[in-house]
Amino acid sequence: MTILSTEPRGTAALLVNTAGQYLLHLRDANKVICDPGTWSIPGGDREGEESCRQAVERELLEKTGLNVPLEPLTVVNPHGATGDKGQIQVYIGSWDGEDSSLPCPEGLMFKFFDAETTAFLTMCPWTADVIALHQKTAPVPAPRSATARARAGRSGTRLNVIGVHLYLEGEDGRILLGRRHPDVAFASDHFHFLAGHLETEGAKAGLIREAEEEAGLTIAPEDLELIHTVHMLDEGENTDRQPRLGLIFRARTWSGTPEVREPDKCVEWIWADPARLPAPMVTYTQVAIEAIGRGETYTELGWS
Repeated sequence: MTILSTEPRGTAALLVNTAGQYLLHLRDANKVICDPGTWSIPGGDREGEESCRQAVERELLEKTGLNVPLEPLTVVNPHGATGDKGQIQVYIGSWDGEDSSLPCPEGLMFKFFDAETTAFLTMCPWTADVIALHQKTAPVPAPRSATARARAGRSGTRLNVIGVHLYLEGEDGRILLGRRHPDVAFASDHFHFLAGHLETEGAKAGLIREAEEEAGLTIAPEDLELIHTVHMLDEGENTDRQPRLGLIFRARTWSGTPEVREPDKCVEWIWADPARLPAPMVTYTQVAIEAIGRGETYTELGWS
């Protein structure tokens, strides 16, 4: 007997930084979606037998690459452009990273705003209500100067996004690479490992899932060996970008022939000679492949 959950179908996450700003998501304007063209907060519906917490954590990771502690805040009853959407369980969390560092696979952008500025934005009505409620029940601290925020970002604890990557080597020594779709937010039209972000799972389980979802490959956990780790921070003037940890596993054996299963993300799989890599390559992918060829197990990028 299946017991249907009585939790709200929709979920969303309100993220606040220590400067007192809310992370908002600009939704597409010309699509048949709820509240098009408005500033809202990331989220989405539960899938299958997911709980609200599982759904909001998955949606936040898929839309932002973030995995932050969340607590229930409120339940709202939105009425968007497409009618009554049903209840949404809203969670609250804290994140002090740089908004421009976030991927945006849906919508147009993410950006931090203080509560006062939201009054001048085209806001999703229920999101505006959520921010107003949060202001009344748990007012955020007064904004600090940009200099103070930068110091805090350099010295404070920061969450690291963890990605898993597959180093699949054929009998002839060539390795499997995928060419990313021209329209993806990260590294469009570049060659990259088969890779993905971890959900609520171990690293090997996450890579096994990604290999099946992206390329139809079956790999056993005991056949995966961690061969290289890349700890990276984007270079440039922006010191508040979120660090990323890339775990690269070699598969000793596998079953299946690589096929394009997510054509909106990857347009082809190729077998490439690691000594003559195709161009253009994702920078850290190329650096990692070259380091693996030298027998090195760890690389740092962007920290100097």
